[in-house]
Amino acid sequence: MTQAPTPTADTVRRLVRSLLKESKATANGTEGPDVRPVTEGREHTWWVGTRHVLRLAPDREASVRRRRELRLRDLVRPHVPVALPTSVAHGDWAPGLAYTLDTKLPGGTADEHDVSAVGEADLAGLLSGLRAVPARQVEALGVPRTAPRSLDALRRMAVHAAERLAAADEFDAARLHQLTPPGAAHLAAQTGTAVLTHHGLTGEHVVVSADGRVRGILDWTEAALGDPAEDIAGLAVAVGSPAAVRAATLAGYGARPCLRGLWLARCDTVVRLTDHIEGRATGSLPLLRIQLRRAWEPILLERVTEFKDDETEP
Repeated sequence: MTQAPTPTADTVRRLVRSLLKESKATANGTEGPDVRPVTEGREHTWWVGTRHVLRLAPDREASVRRRRELRLRDLVRPHVPVALPTSVAHGDWAPGLAYTLDTKLPGGTADEHDVSAVGEADLAGLLSGLRAVPARQVEALGVPRTAPRSLDALRRMAVHAAERLAAADEFDAARLHQLTPPGAAHLAAQTGTAVLTHHGLTGEHVVVSADGRVRGILDWTEAALGDPAEDIAGLAVAVGSPAAVRAATLAGYGARPCLRGLWLARCDTVVRLTDHIEGRATGSLPLLRIQLRRAWEPILLERVTEFKDDETEP
């Protein structure tokens, strides 16, 4: 496999100069728009001035997802009450490697701003809108189907990880005892419940304004037809379990998918923090600790022990 080129500021500036009619001088006087990496260490995503973001696919597999995302966003947009980025230009930035130049959505992220009660209603509209997108149209775009994860297998991983976190004085391992093997089996995903899922609702992908409204959702490259509890889990990590469950309930989801999403988030955050502490994964340690705390916020729904067979319907 040919090694993909490493994008530099000059590479990005030359590409953007060819795409945008207007160019501005940078602080050092170099002709062209002001470009800078969105985050240090993420060399494939760049701010372009104050109104655009350039996303460069690092490999051919990511290029397929980028191109599919353009069509998927147009399909999803009429169904949801929040904004999705709009591409103003797209193509290849290197042979076989895609780019998209998107509009920047105004606002911060869920890692920077708390979501208000009205923002929770925005998230409810997102979840119900995703369920309304016709699966046949989604599959026609090449969006993959994903099988529901085994909550019991994830629980066993999380139990072992929690013991190591407890040894590092990071977590009380006894908290995992709330999820018993029978409980995990009881929360298994039901057949026939697959919907379009964003499948990556981290805090950085949820755009939140200073007043707590959810203004947009970023990065649809991991979207899949699958378990709606995955998006409930993502929201639990992004905005906290109580807000995520309230939004899912407003969207018409019953106790089983809400609790399943809650426990997916809790087990995932325990495993991720353990992997980071033991050197198997990178990322921000403070953020992983915050995500763990959000996922483990208590909710009253945890006391529910009986479920209706049709509770995933509004």
